[in-house]
Parts: sequence; structure tokens; C-alpha cells
Amino acid sequence: MALSSAALSSAFEYAPAPESRSVVDIAPSYGLFIDGEFTEAADGKVFKTVSPSTEEVLSEVARAGTADVDRAVQAARKAFAKWSALPGSERAKYLFRIARIIQERSRELAVLETLDNGKPIKETRDADLPLVAAHFFYYAGWADKLDHAGFGRRTADGHSGANPRPLGVAGQVIPWNFPLLMLAWKIAPALATGNTVVLKPAETTPLSALFFADICRQAGLPKGVVNILPGYGDAGAALVGHPDVDKVAFTGSTAVGKAIARSVAGTEKKVTLELGGKGANIVFDDAPIDQAVEGIVTGIFFNQGQVCCAGSRLLVQESVQEEVLDALKRRLSTLRLGDPLDKNTDIGAINSAEQLARIQKLADTGEAEGAERWSPACELPTSGYWFAPTLFTGVTQAHTVARDEIFGPVLSVLSFRTPDEAVAKANNTQYGLSAGIWTEKGSRILAVANKLRAGVVWANTFNKFDPTSPFGGYKESGYGREGGRHGLEAYLAPSSPEGKR
Repeated sequence: MALSSAALSSAFEYAPAPESRSVVDIAPSYGLFIDGEFTEAADGKVFKTVSPSTEEVLSEVARAGTADVDRAVQAARKAFAKWSALPGSERAKYLFRIARIIQERSRELAVLETLDNGKPIKETRDADLPLVAAHFFYYAGWADKLDHAGFGRRTADGHSGANPRPLGVAGQVIPWNFPLLMLAWKIAPALATGNTVVLKPAETTPLSALFFADICRQAGLPKGVVNILPGYGDAGAALVGHPDVDKVAFTGSTAVGKAIARSVAGTEKKVTLELGGKGANIVFDDAPIDQAVEGIVTGIFFNQGQVCCAGSRLLVQESVQEEVLDALKRRLSTLRLGDPLDKNTDIGAINSAEQLARIQKLADTGEAEGAERWSPACELPTSGYWFAPTLFTGVTQAHTVARDEIFGPVLSVLSFRTPDEAVAKANNTQYGLSAGIWTEKGSRILAVANKLRAGVVWANTFNKFDPTSPFGGYKESGYGREGGRHGLEAYLAPSSPEGKR
């Protein structure tokens, strides 16, 4: 017998279990990290970074400008000659050392990331940090095997030869939803392949990147190999447009990605873009409903839905729609929203006031367009940026909430009758980053997955990541792949015909 929402809430009462914030020592101010040293911005500008859950000012951070970008790129250029000339096995030692230090400092980094980002500690502790270390371990393993990666000079018979060479200076711009994990996705393959890096973290989450700078020094990484420039969009634009940057890697909004693509068009810069998404999570009538419901929750409410590959569109077969929605609403009624440092918390804070306003606006639009809005009984904290888990039913493909990326804990529910209709609706989007399929038939998984235009398709799970698996999208979700062997390609060029690097 299914329990009522009230009964479930009563059955799952938890005593507070806060993680101690004393494990992390946040300084009152931080500088830019250029050429192995922390330094003030050339124009002396600073900005404040706040905790999204309390609006407490955590620290004051130097704000990079054009002159600072130039300093950092020149430092990376200077360091490139020696770094790229190191044998792969030597570069691997640094990466292994960084990975081990991340593991040793994982509790400190998890608390820091939760304070600066607003995501629950159980996600930073159990998902983000293990994946960060795993990416450095994984690409450390590749550093001395690049001749076997298949990205070298093309031979006369069309096969890939050996001796691929690094590109030079990589300019990398990362978002605020997974600050340290996106840093690892970018920096680990760049260093493994012999490139040097200038990275700009998001203005709302600069702290974990600055702590990573300290890890680089702790690991003895040569000066200039990694440079960190906290700042706003002007610094990112200056980095992307700098003439001495050879490779641009960006993760963020589709609008900014298009602007970057326009700015580098006609140059020799290599570019990868990982942009927005509106992933479809497809539940067939033979799916194990309880497992599918857990996958739906993970797909859209993990990290408050602030995930580019979130399963924000639920496509459920009509014959089980009522059963799935009843089970889903019961499950949502048990989610705990509140202090992100509490180990019991499922839903943390939205990252910024600006993002909260965007979510509220799009949700209001969905309601105004006639979709039915539902949220569980949920008391929001009085300070900070919060949004209750929300789902919309009665949604058509014309609704804004079915088409626009909301980047928040908002699920749009649509129905279908046949597999072909499910595929057609899933592909009816300008994005193409992720999708999920729930069914007990392996043949159906393969048949449907092959028709979905998405870079990642999960079967009977969602939001599972692994450093050995490539990640990327189609259409307006970007181009290029990160992760896995494919992730090396964006940082390598074929050797000269003589085989020289």
C-alpha cells in the first residue's frame, strides 16, 4: 500500500547533521594566480563572492581585466616551451600528484564548494570531488601514451600516425554549476597533452579554482603552467580574443557560446563548446516505475536542476502516466530542502539572485501559458536564493517550459503513445546534449537510442559521469567532446610530416 505524502514526511524526519565549515579556512581576500604567484589586478578592482544559501560575504576577490589576461597568457606562453618538452611520463607525475592532493583535501574542498555554490554537501562530497580526482588520475594515465591515442599525423593510407603535438596556450572559461569539476574537465587533458592553461572561473564561484591554484603550488607544478583569473564576462572575452591563445574551451550558455564561435571564426584557434540542453527522459510502460522515479528525480533535481544535461523534459507513456506522476509527487514530498551543509539535504540553494529571477520568470511563463504547476509543501529559508522543486503537467511542445532551458529544479511532463512519437518529441528541440530511456527491453533501448540526437543517452539511469566516457552535444548544445580518449583530441595537433613535434 502506498503511503500518503504526510505519512512519508513523518516517516523520514531527520535530526540536523551539519558538516563542519571549520575544515576550510577562507581568507578575507584573494588575488589572481599568474605565473605561480597570487597578485592583485592591474587596475586594483575586486568583487565579493557570497554564499547563495545565506547571502554571507565569503571573501573579496581580485577582478581580472584585459591587462591581467595579457600577463597570464604571456606567462603561459613562456612556460609552454619547457612544459611541452617534458616527457609524458614526467607530466603524468604532476597530474598524479595533483589528483592525490585533491583526494587528501577533498573534505575541505567539498565544504568550500558547497559554501560558494550552494549545492548540497552530499553532492560535492560524493559526486563532485571523487570525479575531480578521477579526471586527473585518468588523464595522468594518458600523458605518456599520446602516440597511441590516434590523433597524430595522417599517413598516406589514411590511418592516424604517431607524434601528436600540443597546441600551445589554452584559454578556458568555466561555469558556476560545477566549478571544480569543470576545471578538472578542462585542465587535466590540457596538461596531459603538454599545453599550458589560463582559466577564468565564473564570477559567482571563484574560490575552488583559487584553492586549486594552491594545490598546483603544493604539487610543485612549474610556474606559468596553470594561471587562474577570477573575473566577469569582459575578462572571458579578452581571454577568448587574445591573439596568443591557441585553443578555446568554453562551457556555459548557448548565447555566449555563439558569441565565442563568431569571435574566433576565421582564426586558427581550435574551439570546443559545451552549451545548453533540454534533455528528454523517456519512460516506457514496461519500465520499473520506482527505479524510473528515482532516475527522474536524479535527472532534474540533482544540483537544483542547474545542469546542462538535466532531464528537464519527462516523456512518459500514456498508459502509465498517472501511476508515474503519483509516485513522483510522493517522492518529491520527501525531498529535504535547506542548509546545504546538512548531510541530509537534497535540495540546496540556487547559485545567484540573477539565476533565481530567471527560473521564477520562466516558471511564471509556464503557468501563464496554461500548464499546471505543482510543488510539494515546502518551507523556503528566509535568506538566500531558493526555489522549491516544481513540475508542470498539461505541457505541450509549444509551451515555453518545454522548449527553453530553465536551468533550475523545474520538470515539464509530456506524454506519448508510441516509441516513434517519443523519439519525435525528444528530438523536437534546438538542443542535443542528453537523453534517458527507461524500459526493461534491451532491444528497445538500442532501437530508441540510435534515433535520438543527443550526445549522451543513458539507459535505466541518468546523470552518470565517468572520466573515460566522452561528453558533448549536437546542434545548439555545442561541438567537440570532453572526457575519455576523445577529450584529448581538442588539445592535440598532428605532427609535422617529418614527425617532429
